[in-house]
Amino acid sequence: MGPRNGAMYFTLESEAKEAGLCLKWPSRLPNTRQALAAAEWVRRHQPEIFRQFHNDLFAAHFSLGQDIGDPFVIERYATDLGINVADLHAALSDDSALKYVTECEMIGLRYGVQGTPAWLIADRLVSGIFPATEFERLAQAATQVGR
Repeated sequence: MGPRNGAMYFTLESEAKEAGLCLKWPSRLPNTRQALAAAEWVRRHQPEIFRQFHNDLFAAHFSLGQDIGDPFVIERYATDLGINVADLHAALSDDSALKYVTECEMIGLRYGVQGTPAWLIADRLVSGIFPATEFERLAQAATQVGR
């Protein structure tokens, strides 16, 4: 990956800095589909661990610059949390975990999601990167509809 330029990157970097979050862009764009599949499998099969697993993979990618497309990175975080790695491997190997991701994508498409980030707030789709103040305004406007 070359330099990250443009409004989206500027907004992400500004928001991360304002929130006190470390943002370290990876040197290359990994294939994150396996990480998404692993996370969705954990959400469905070990939901009590999902939030931490999701946060760990997010930090690995955005804060630590780790390649979450690497199965060993995914496995290390899963093992650290006590996720049933044998069952996770089986779900990744037989593509059942990837089918979960496809199901989620289909649900998103039904709501009009065409990319990330996207939020469904009070039955209104909000897409894109915004400064926190603009996102709050959009969220407030979305929740005012129908009142």
